[in-house]
Amino acid sequence: MFKSIALGLVVLIAGLLGYASTRPDTFSVQRQITIKAPAEKIYPLVNDFHQWTAWSPWEKLDPTMTRTHSGAPAGKGAVYGWKGNKDVGSGRMEITDTTAPSQVQIKLDFFDPFESQNSTTFSFQPQADGSTQVVWVMHGPMNYVSKLMSVFVSMDKMIGKDFETGLANMKAVAEK
Repeated sequence: MFKSIALGLVVLIAGLLGYASTRPDTFSVQRQITIKAPAEKIYPLVNDFHQWTAWSPWEKLDPTMTRTHSGAPAGKGAVYGWKGNKDVGSGRMEITDTTAPSQVQIKLDFFDPFESQNSTTFSFQPQADGSTQVVWVMHGPMNYVSKLMSVFVSMDKMIGKDFETGLANMKAVAEK
């Protein structure tokens, strides 16, 4: 009996590990919102890391989080680093390219609770009624541990709600 249970567990674990290896090598999470404000008003909220405290979904998760700003004051070359509790971890963002007022590209490095290197793009598309469609996309590689985790919970489920919260916060700030 014990031998059958042990063999069943080994087969189950081997199957799970094998299935994880077939998961995609990359992930992408995307959310969008329409904001009743021109792109010229919204774009600086993303292009200047000093303004992220007004809308970022992670800023309020750790009131004692340490933040550092370096490089350019805003736009290409601006750098934002953070170190906080288990809810925010630690990491670094750098604006790698920007086209006013339509797009901001960011290199995003997480150091803790796990290391990863991802890319984030914010795009701002003016609409005929004067509003702006804001699209927030993050994508990156999936190593084997990430693939294994994705069997149980997807990246979309892990951070999609945070993107939705951040975009809602951005909308509230921009529409004032």
